[in-house]
Amino acid sequence: MSEEQGQVVFVVDDDEAVRKGISLLLKSVSIETETFGSAQEFLDAYNPGRPGCLVLDVRMPGMSGLDLQDHLAEQDIQLPIVIVTGHGDVPMAVRAVKMGAVDLIEKPFRDQVLLECVQKALQLDKELRKDAEERARIKERLSDLTPREHQIMQMVVTGKPNKVIAKELGLSQKTVEFHRAHVMAKTEAGSVAELVRLALKVGASKN
Repeated sequence: MSEEQGQVVFVVDDDEAVRKGISLLLKSVSIETETFGSAQEFLDAYNPGRPGCLVLDVRMPGMSGLDLQDHLAEQDIQLPIVIVTGHGDVPMAVRAVKMGAVDLIEKPFRDQVLLECVQKALQLDKELRKDAEERARIKERLSDLTPREHQIMQMVVTGKPNKVIAKELGLSQKTVEFHRAHVMAKTEAGSVAELVRLALKVGASKN
């Protein structure tokens, strides 16, 4: 499944034996992996467009795993992360999860536990990328709207009827209906409810 989708599990751990062990385990179930000995090594090689997830050690020389997690969040890189550590404690787990980690597991771990965490992370990556693609398509449609059409769309999604919109904008109701029809056609919304969903999806109702 993972290879078909082009997903890769990026393993970042300063312990070579751990890196090799995780890589062999994942490859045994046909999951592609790439391994890195440090957070910086990963950052130097990673392309945010590549789908997959990150299996990340916490305590490493230089940039720690949690620091790397913070850095990715600051760059708005939504790569699902499975934290693996031999020094796990409650505060560390809470911080990692709050920052978006899918799971935190302690070494030594059972193979099945890691596999389940990785599969969950890969599924999340798939869902996040699908959502991002949908938002990009919606934004592209909205970019075709004229300033007037965008203004009317915002008023429509707040529930204002044509008569009220016409009065507030100093337009005839027929003109509002004309613009509204264009909005529905350009956004490919089949109903006002669908238009509202599209606007909320990309935050267009807040502008």
